[in-house]
Amino acid sequence: MRLRVEFTTEPFDLDEAPAHALVAREVVEAAELDAVDVGPFGNTVEGRADAVLGAVDALLRRTLEAGATRISFQINVIGEGAA
Repeated sequence: MRLRVEFTTEPFDLDEAPAHALVAREVVEAAELDAVDVGPFGNTVEGRADAVLGAVDALLRRTLEAGATRISFQINVIGEGAA
């Protein structure tokens, strides 16, 4: 199964990227994902379910530790099998 995850971490800071946002970027860029798009108002990652779910677990743990007070996710199944 392949998944696409859209997520945001809060609180926002338009002047400077908060620590939790930098940690989120570090987590998804280090994961074995097929696509990563990191932006100021939302982020999207795609890949095999096991890789995406592992990244989501790490993202939750590490961004909360780094000061995130809210993390929003939308997860979609985008296909079956490995690609």
